Amino acid sequence: MAADRVDRPTAGTGPTDPAVEVRRSSRRRRTVSAYREGDRTVVLIPAQMSAGEEARWVRAMLERLERRERRSALDEPELSRRALALSNQYLGGRARPVSVRWVGNQGARWGSCTPIDGTIRISDRVRGLPEYVVDYVLLHELAHLLVPNHGPDFWSLLDAYPRTERARGYLEGYSRSDESADHQNDDHE
Repeated sequence: MAADRVDRPTAGTGPTDPAVEVRRSSRRRRTVSAYREGDRTVVLIPAQMSAGEEARWVRAMLERLERRERRSALDEPELSRRALALSNQYLGGRARPVSVRWVGNQGARWGSCTPIDGTIRISDRVRGLPEYVVDYVLLHELAHLLVPNHGPDFWSLLDAYPRTERARGYLEGYSRSDESADHQNDDHE
């Protein structure tokens, strides 16, 4: 964290929910953000916000996160089917993962794969992002099953996907939002 930032974690939202951590920041002026971190939810608020406003925003942000997760919660079998369909459409069906699953332990990565055993892991932070971004992350990892590095051959595989640059821009902007790339944000003024 930046030296001039004053974050004060608050366990829960008072007596209501110990699985929610509220962090106040003197650098944050008007925005409220929330993201999942393992089994808890972190809500980022301005330091000057009153206790009443905090409670209202925590409730609102929990509802928003739950709505977004319900909208886009692909289960793992569907994630695998989607990966195979993308491989067929954009990679000629050459990338055949053994498993594709959601994981909650990738704070700085969108996804990862192990070409030797054909496994792909997609960060839970990707859930709730636009479909074309989820597709890009899946394709990125599928391409690694064919080319393990980020050289020209790798990027030429991704050229087949028409939204590669748009998705990369989205992820870059998302990573640079109010907090670090480790956090999934839902900003509101």
